[in-house]
Amino acid sequence: MDVSYDGTDFSGWARQPGRRTVQGLLEEALQRQPPGASVPKSVVVAGRTDAGVHATGQVVHVDVVPLTSPSGRIPVSPEGIPDLARMTGRWNRLLPGDVRVLGARIAPEGFDARFSAIRRHYRYRVSDAPWGVDPLRRHDTLAWNRPLSTDAMNAAAAQLLGLNDFAAYCKQRDTGTTIRELQRLVWTRVDEHLLEVEVSADAFCHSMVRSLVGVLLLVGDGRRTDAWPAKVLESGIRDSAVAPAHGLTLLGVDYPPDAELAARADQTRNLRTAP
Repeated sequence: MDVSYDGTDFSGWARQPGRRTVQGLLEEALQRQPPGASVPKSVVVAGRTDAGVHATGQVVHVDVVPLTSPSGRIPVSPEGIPDLARMTGRWNRLLPGDVRVLGARIAPEGFDARFSAIRRHYRYRVSDAPWGVDPLRRHDTLAWNRPLSTDAMNAAAAQLLGLNDFAAYCKQRDTGTTIRELQRLVWTRVDEHLLEVEVSADAFCHSMVRSLVGVLLLVGDGRRTDAWPAKVLESGIRDSAVAPAHGLTLLGVDYPPDAELAARADQTRNLRTAP
């Protein structure tokens, strides 16, 4: 399933008791299947997003049991699969306006939304206008009250690319690795006062994109040199410069050819080692 959402009023992706989450609402919609369909216990997402983070290209998979006694108005294939285009319309009627299912299809053999992914793409938007942010962009754009230099930020960003231990840019957790391959980190001024940074990696650890953006913004406004972010990376000590969540959007997720999906999932489950 391809999913899009405005993260403003969500407590992040992951289901939490008593909180409004994208996963919680999506699973509630999925549970209201045609009679005879199995009720999915949980969906698997390509990348969990924090509270306030948006997505235009989130990917989700769910394991289901084919219908054995179809009923209702939605056509069902001989294999017991309801018409997924019709089901997409049904789910969107059940979901609130700030989350949409853009499409659904039968996953190839071996597909795993999280572990089969080879790359994730994010965008972060910043306004350095002296008056703040255009009111229509206030939910997805950060207001920065100092002029920013894309040249300085790109010079610093280039030193962070590649396979590294990004512990200094990740919120610490007891489990998991902080070794990631950062493949793209490029700032562009798209309008007089509007900047965007495109960030791509094989995977991201918790708060990694926001930490990268927060550190680079201090370079862009002249408070730090373009050599400083690389020194932070080398130190392994997390800096407190973390950009707010609302400027961040998950744009998309890349997967290998179908024949390589299972092997990629197995590879990703193995802990990475430093170069």
